[in-house]
Amino acid sequence: MTLRFKHVSKTFVRPDGSEEPVLRDFSLDVAPGELVAIVGPSGIGKSTLLHLAAGLEQPDSGTVEAGDGTKDPRIGMVFQQARLFDWLNAADNVAIAVKAASADIARARQMLSAVGLSRQAGAYPLSLSGGQRQRIALARAFAIAPDVVLLDEPFSALDEFTARKLRLLLQQLWSDTAPSGILVTHNTLEAAFLADRVVVLAGRPARIEQIIDIRRSRPRDAEDGLFFETHRQILAVLERGQA
Repeated sequence: MTLRFKHVSKTFVRPDGSEEPVLRDFSLDVAPGELVAIVGPSGIGKSTLLHLAAGLEQPDSGTVEAGDGTKDPRIGMVFQQARLFDWLNAADNVAIAVKAASADIARARQMLSAVGLSRQAGAYPLSLSGGQRQRIALARAFAIAPDVVLLDEPFSALDEFTARKLRLLLQQLWSDTAPSGILVTHNTLEAAFLADRVVVLAGRPARIEQIIDIRRSRPRDAEDGLFFETHRQILAVLERGQA
């Protein structure tokens, strides 16, 4: 499903009454099956773009559209923290999202198996590690058979070893289900490894400084030198954008 930002503008009002323009005449298309990573300095508007895509915020002008407008898209979201219900076990944390989306309830167990947590289906979040909780969050997002998946720094709270394993897991889930999606991250190597394109933001209000295509099919090898070269390229663009 295509996700399209068309001439979007968004301004927030500070507590003192002054206005803070975050986006102005911003346009971007995400193709069906494509994962686009958005990187940029803190506070530039990356999460605002996700909130607009999810319908949690509305643009002041312009439009955010998914598909051809004939049906509401199913949107899966993964945040920096897993945001699970502590009083529900792993299986029920996934099932509650599936039921809300009127999706096939069998997918709850299937996705727990896909993320390697079948044995922990009856476990409660407080008894699980941070990596396991984030696996449940991934299972919940993909269990609804999403048209669009939005990821807001999903691995930034994890140690690098665990984050690396979950990036590989996300890559597999994407290959298996092929939704459209946006990944917001401060980790430029993560962006290079996971995304089909990396959109580098700069300025205030935010503008697209550069779009970098990642010409690698999936599955990808995390040790591929292309990703390290792209990582350095992204950093150079970020530095240029702040000059």
